[in-house]
Parts: sequence; structure tokens; C-alpha cells
Amino acid sequence: MRPDQSRAGDYAGAMADTPPGGAPPPPAPALPPPGSSTPRMPLRRLGWQRILVLAAVLLVIAVGAVVILYRLGSDLGPEALLVGVVAAILPVPVLVACFLWLDRYEPEPLKYLIFCFVWGAFVATSIALYVNEGFASLFKHLGLPAELTAVLVAPFIEELTKAAAPILLLIFRRREFSGITDGLVYCGLSAIGFAMVENILYLGGYGYRAGVEEYGPATGAQQVIAIFIVRILLFGFAHPLFTSMTGVGLGIAARAADRRVRILAPLAGLLVAMMLHGTWNLLPSLAAATGQPIIVLYGYIGVMVPIFFAMVGLAVWLRAWEGRLTERTLPDYVRAGWLTPPEVAALGSLGRRHAARTWARRVAGEGGVRAMRGYQFAATRLALLRDGMRRGLDRTPAERDRTAREERQLLDSIVAYRAFFVGRDPQAPVGIWDGQHYHLRFPDGSQRAVEAPDEPVVPIPVVLAAPPPPPAYPPGYGPPGWYGAHPTAPWHPGA
Repeated sequence: MRPDQSRAGDYAGAMADTPPGGAPPPPAPALPPPGSSTPRMPLRRLGWQRILVLAAVLLVIAVGAVVILYRLGSDLGPEALLVGVVAAILPVPVLVACFLWLDRYEPEPLKYLIFCFVWGAFVATSIALYVNEGFASLFKHLGLPAELTAVLVAPFIEELTKAAAPILLLIFRRREFSGITDGLVYCGLSAIGFAMVENILYLGGYGYRAGVEEYGPATGAQQVIAIFIVRILLFGFAHPLFTSMTGVGLGIAARAADRRVRILAPLAGLLVAMMLHGTWNLLPSLAAATGQPIIVLYGYIGVMVPIFFAMVGLAVWLRAWEGRLTERTLPDYVRAGWLTPPEVAALGSLGRRHAARTWARRVAGEGGVRAMRGYQFAATRLALLRDGMRRGLDRTPAERDRTAREERQLLDSIVAYRAFFVGRDPQAPVGIWDGQHYHLRFPDGSQRAVEAPDEPVVPIPVVLAAPPPPPAYPPGYGPPGWYGAHPTAPWHPGA
């Protein structure tokens, strides 16, 4: 920041305005002294109800894992199973990395990501396998083509079972759903797990084992390579693409206050996923029935590829939107004195966040980097929480009280993280931020009020001063003064 830089108007006020009825942020607390260890976010306690739910989920996943592993082992044999597992796992790290790349602003808890992946790999595949086989036997008994299973049954049961884990998270852990990006990540990981196990069956069974039984190991290896190219390199995006439609619906429901939208959006997304999946399975059936394999190519180029690139564009745009959300909501806390304008601006893009971590490493070492990462995560969570308050996502007094408590926890965490690197940069002047201006004291002893810079790229490590008391909160979000007494600045701005 340059001390001589100024401009007309209030920087914080120009960034965002609090809508009518929105809850103003609480006054800033006293700044704690920097600690020697990196602070951490508060952990939730495990009550007996959560332990029972966790045990039930683990039991269901374990049963699914045993069922699918036993089935694959008995159908394929050890050698074909090993070949299928190795070949099917190869693309998984790349696909998982793509979805984690989308989730860099506000990474979801690892346990929920693993839950979605293993649910898709074991539970969804086990259920879908037996349901598909049951309907295939029924169609055969009725004298109908077995291919009807792929078109009329598989899309519905597979999309429903893949989406079950993200739906459970939305119902029981709604606060872990911050929008469409989270829906895409959760559903995408479930679909990747499902596709991985399905590919084991195709690569190991229809590829290697069938080739070995017919002509020998060389033919088996050739068929594995051919299936790998077609199913993974060309069509590897199919399952994540289908289930991403459900993810969009779940993400919309997570940020909607209208109860009708919360119910209809996931149903609509699931229906679109089923229709897209059914259309995809219909193409090879039509090609086989008509003797025109070009139908598959037309469907791939004319339908699936455009939809795929449209979803990629939507995901990238949503990723950038999540970063800009901090610039739209956190200025409320700038005006209240919790944050400084450069800190908010430094959260607006991944490039600026990286620059802030580089600065933190320079002034506070690796501990400063860890504190900056925690600070950025807590600030993003705070922005999402504030956005939810504006949208009216909390419908009951209990939910509003919980939101108020979570806001307090996040603000306390931000103060703790911030204290880890405040005042450690010898190149920055001493000063405080009062919610409107910087009041800086320079080496020559002079003191001046300085406007916030237009385009800052790193946080300015100054102390936060106490603002005037805020207006009253709207009903349900706590009375004025709930956050305690105002802090005392180390020196008065007017001194």
C-alpha cells in the first residue's frame, strides 16, 4: 500500500452495500497477541447420535464393498480382476484432481469427499448390478430384448444410487453444501467411484478374460487396450457428466430459501441425468439394431461433446463466482472493522490468494503460510454464511441461532489467524483501520489518515480499531452487543 494514494469516496462502501433487512456485522473484538503455533478451526464434538449414524454409514459401505469385491472376484478370476483393477484405477487420480481443482476456494471436508467416492464405488455399484441383472432376467422371461435394461432400467437405478450420497449430505449436512460447485464435486466423485468399478468389469471381464479364453494373453491385452481407449480416453467423462446434472440441482436447492425449489431442483436435476444417461445408452442399441455404427459417432459429437463443454464452462464460471462472492459480502465486515479492504480484495482470485500466502511466508515462515490458508478458508466460509443470511436460508429460530454462533466462531478464527502475521512485516507502517480509513504513523512521527488502495494484492497487516455500535439485528440473529465489548486500540486515531 502506498501512503500517498487516495481517492474520492469510501472504498468499502463502493464494494458492496448491505441489502435492506440484512444483519449488520458485529463490532470487532480486541486483537489477541500473536501465538507461537498456528491456530485451528474449532472441531465439532461427536455425540452418540452422530456416532450411531457414522457406524451405520460405515456398515452399509462395508457390506457394499464385500458384495462387489466378491462378485467381481468370482466372475473375473484373480488374474483378470488384477488387470481390470490396475487399468481402471489409472484415470481416477486425474479425474479426482479435476474436481478438487474446482473446489479450491472452499475445500470440502475430506471425509465427505471420501464418503461420496466409496459410496459410488461400492454401494451404488452393488445395488445397480443386482437390479440390472434382475430386470434383464425379467425381460428375457417376457421375451423382450435384454438391451432394454440398458435404456429403461440402468439410467434410473444408476443415477439414483450415485446421487444418494450427495443427497444424504444435503439433507443431514446442508451447511457443507455451499452451492452448485459443491454439488458438482460430491456428485462427480460418486460417479468416478461408480465408473471405476464398472470399468473393472469391462476391462477385466469383457476385455482381458474374454480375450484370453478365446485366443490367449496377447489377445486379452489387445482387448484391454481397445476398451481402455474407448471407455476411458474417449468416453471417460460420461458418468461424471450424467451425475453432474443432479449436482446442479442439489447445489441450487442448497442456496434456495423457497421450499418448493429445495424439492423440485434436485428432482429436476436427477431427471435430466437419467434422460441423458438413457440417451447415451440408446445410441449403441440403435446402432446395433440398424447396422449403422455411425449413429454412435453422431450422438457423441452432436450431443455429448457440446453438453460436456457447456458443463465445463459452467463449472469454471462457478469457480470464479465463488471467489467473487467474498468481494460482494465481506465488505460488510470491512465497514464494521473486522477486516481491511485489501484483505477482502486479496480473497477475490486464486492469484491474489497465492500472493497473500507468499507474503505470509516472507513475514512469518511456514507457520504464516498455514495461518494464511486457514484465514482464507474461514473468510470464504464467512462469505458463504453471510450470503445465506441475505438469502434467508435459515427458516427457524434454531437455525438462525446456529448461524449466529457459527459466524462468531468464524470471526474468532479469523482474528486468531490474522494475529499470527499482523505486525510482522517491517516494511509496513504502523497503523489501525477504523472501518473507513487507515490511520498510519510513519517513521518521522507524523500520522495521517489514508484511503484504501484501489487494487491491493496482499493483506495490509494493521490493527483493527473499534467502530461505533451497529444498528439492531433483525429478529433471530441476536441482540446488539451479543459479540461483547468493543476493543481498545493501542493508540487513538485522532491522537
